Amino acid sequence: MALNATIFKINLNIADLDRGYYADHALVVARHPSETSERMMVRVLAFALHASERLEFGRGISTDDEPALWEKDLTGRIGLWIDVGLPDERLTRRACGRADRVIVFAYGGRGADMWWNANAKGLAKNDNLTVQMVNYETSKALVKMAERALSLQCTIQENEVWLDDGVERVQVAMVQVYPTV
Repeated sequence: MALNATIFKINLNIADLDRGYYADHALVVARHPSETSERMMVRVLAFALHASERLEFGRGISTDDEPALWEKDLTGRIGLWIDVGLPDERLTRRACGRADRVIVFAYGGRGADMWWNANAKGLAKNDNLTVQMVNYETSKALVKMAERALSLQCTIQENEVWLDDGVERVQVAMVQVYPTV
């Protein structure tokens, strides 16, 4: 018997002072049985950082031809492709050919570092790719917030990101490894 996805209902309030974006999003996030809470919360973080009216979640972890999140225009053209985790280099290069911009949110501490070291040469050929490394402590702190019903406040100001669920407050630490800044 196949296991069903676990549904999370997240009320996300975003105050992005850097972009001038202020909105409330009622997210319904399906967590695949093989997906960890850490990956799901990094997906929510990625949504908060790039939120727009058109940004939506992909079909899930078991679908190679869709990202974790994407933004399409009215014609179906993919403007933004966001992957989380440690995606296959070949799939990331294919995404760079399909989308105007591709962002990878890598996480997992040493494993993410090893993934980047193994794939940097091949991925660095893509001008439309950005790779962000989410700090290990940050992704673990986000797991503590993972509740089936969650109210989350995201504040972004001067490139500092804070997530608050009313109990925990996490300053998000990330490093952009490509392109180097």
